[in-house]
Amino acid sequence: MRSATVLVLLLLVVFAVGAGGSYFTASSVGTWYAQLQKPAFNPPDWVFAPVWTLLYILMAVAMWLVWREEEGASQVTPPQTMWLAQLILNLGWSVIFFGLRLPGLALVEIILLWSAVLATTMVFFRVSKVAGALMVPYVLWVSFAAVLNFGIWYVN
Repeated sequence: MRSATVLVLLLLVVFAVGAGGSYFTASSVGTWYAQLQKPAFNPPDWVFAPVWTLLYILMAVAMWLVWREEEGASQVTPPQTMWLAQLILNLGWSVIFFGLRLPGLALVEIILLWSAVLATTMVFFRVSKVAGALMVPYVLWVSFAAVLNFGIWYVN
């Protein structure tokens, strides 16, 4: 029962971060973002919500698997801290890109985010192969998002 509770809490945490990011995104997508020039490889807007939903679920399950492996730890572990740090950076990108409307600064931030996600993934692999594998789509998506962020910054 405790394990299921932790999974639900982790899902709530990642979706709270997603909701926070959506708050900043929603105010800009139909206005400022719609007016930006975008690279040819920019996906349609409808793609982002289902991709992020899946990625948030994978992030939560990966963290849950790591937590299960480290359940006896009496304090917060480095993998847990790294996971939380990348989640904060994830929210930060939305605030900077959509909230502040600063694609150049968001590019710097997403490089930090990508580094944090990659480091978290590598550490997760050491704790649980499945947890690490669940983070790989996130690494790939943030890689794509960084290239897209660069393209948007460059053409604007």
